[in-house]
Amino acid sequence: MSNSSFTTNPVALKNLLLKCHSGEMQLPDFQRSWVWDEDRIKSLIASISRGFPIGAIMTLQVGGGVEFKPRMIEGAPEPYESADALLLDGQQRLTSIYQVAFRKEVVHTVTPKKLKVDRFFYIDMNKALDANVPREEAILGVPADKIIRTDFGRSVQLDLTSREKEIKAEMFPVNLVIDADDWLSAFDEFYFREDLQIRTSKSDLKKSFKKEILEVFTAYAIPVIALDKSTSKEAVCVVFEKVNTGGKPLDAFELITAIYAADGHELRKDWYGDSETEGRAQRFTNTYKVHESEPGILSEVGNTDFMQVISLFHTRDRRIAAAKEGKIGKELPAISANRAALLNVPLEAYKRYEDLAEIGFTRAAQFLRMLHVFRPYDLPYQSQVVPLAAILAELGDDWDRSANREKIAQWYWNGVFGELYGSSTETRIAKDFIEVVKWVNGAGVVPSTISDSTFRADRLLSMRMRLSAAYKGVNALLMNEGALDFRTGKKFEYTLFFDESVDIHHIFPQKWCENNKIEKKIYDSIINKTPISSKTNRMIGGAAPSAYLETIEKEFVESRQVLDEALRTHLIDVELLRADKFSEFMQQRQLDLIALIEKATGKAVYQDGKDESGEYEDDEMI
Repeated sequence: MSNSSFTTNPVALKNLLLKCHSGEMQLPDFQRSWVWDEDRIKSLIASISRGFPIGAIMTLQVGGGVEFKPRMIEGAPEPYESADALLLDGQQRLTSIYQVAFRKEVVHTVTPKKLKVDRFFYIDMNKALDANVPREEAILGVPADKIIRTDFGRSVQLDLTSREKEIKAEMFPVNLVIDADDWLSAFDEFYFREDLQIRTSKSDLKKSFKKEILEVFTAYAIPVIALDKSTSKEAVCVVFEKVNTGGKPLDAFELITAIYAADGHELRKDWYGDSETEGRAQRFTNTYKVHESEPGILSEVGNTDFMQVISLFHTRDRRIAAAKEGKIGKELPAISANRAALLNVPLEAYKRYEDLAEIGFTRAAQFLRMLHVFRPYDLPYQSQVVPLAAILAELGDDWDRSANREKIAQWYWNGVFGELYGSSTETRIAKDFIEVVKWVNGAGVVPSTISDSTFRADRLLSMRMRLSAAYKGVNALLMNEGALDFRTGKKFEYTLFFDESVDIHHIFPQKWCENNKIEKKIYDSIINKTPISSKTNRMIGGAAPSAYLETIEKEFVESRQVLDEALRTHLIDVELLRADKFSEFMQQRQLDLIALIEKATGKAVYQDGKDESGEYEDDEMI
């Protein structure tokens, strides 16, 4: 682990609880609230009472380069000590123990079915000492009034409303396990006037319970992984994810939120909003939203996506400043959108670029709409929206000039059909941000995403599902080139797209293909698919093309010529389709789709696309 050091030592449970109570140990603000239900709490109590390990906790020493806004463990009073360490991992376990074993107040928790309940927890002394009884069965949760009722509340099964009643029932309060002396003394006093046999029996019970249960609690220690103050932000994030497998993963946004909170800025409010303010996430969801059932194209933009755009601008500024200072080569800081860069975006840079970044994403939505990409469901790559937003933000209003839009579209389609934004995109995002802007402005060479892009002609045969970005790309390109609905003859513009529920459907219907013994891997490829409205697709059914075209022609269009013209907008060879010549149709449409892709990317398609095995990747493997 770079830029950090740590120690691992066992610390007495009692001391950890005292630190939580005093405020010496607090939580970083990014930690979620305490959420454990009563069954998990009982299981935790049972494990500790038997001396079983419950896992290590991890802390971070305060005062280093990672400053978080601290907050107290849930239920703890206002701190009377300044935080010396922040609890990074183990919050749910330690808060549960603090709630039930240290505080003397009722515990607000939930049932396994998530119903809110108030509970005090007790240990049945006799069951706890019975080796034949599972320890969890010895742990009891009782309502806030300490009375368990049956028969719909009419009968009292157990009353623990006083210490005497607790002792008589031989039910020990879990919130006294750390300091049990007074209760045990009261136990002795309660049986002091009983005869010798009873006193002896109860004394033996108390002694056994103290030795086998209570002393296990007081001696219990938890391993503590203590990160020192030199630990870097990135290391905190990585280590947290490694050890916090049972909890909520810590992403960069949550960590940045906690860092900014230390300076009084509510980053989470910026993104999610509150009862009075609409957050940026909601504004993105509503961008170009027409139907309530369909979110806007930006609805899947994440908070880390947004921070990546800001990081690109911030690291670009740092590189420019370093160059002005005379630094060269490796001395220059990298332009980056990786996690380490995000964690080092200062609040001042966030505030400087947040509005510009939002404008960039809004322009990205407008640009995608121009390309007939209307829904997140149809978006080839969500990750490519990040550099697109940064590029359009940097270009300003000039992005919308015709020549500039053509260049940006060429870059975009090369990313899609080159399938370059599927994984490990952080380096490409940064390169595209710089290279595309320079290229559009006439000051740079062709971006590497264009030069790196290749598309195999036979890739069209293996594109069968929406898992492929290129599959979605073909659909959008066809609509962008002016594809018309067979039945209505209308273009698939934004409103019609949603009103008519347009999607990708078979040209030669699946049923017809199966009846004619055509393999699924052939008829199911994108070559035999095109954007079709749901009404038109239902009317097509499983009929042969010659049959369904005749029906459309008779019932919906003015003439065969009008229908044929609509078919040609889908790059369909009309004569082959009307003759039900599947093989010839597939060969010709593959050539036509290749020409369409070449036009969009500005590059020739690679015609010998087979790998050494002669096979192709199916979409499930992409």
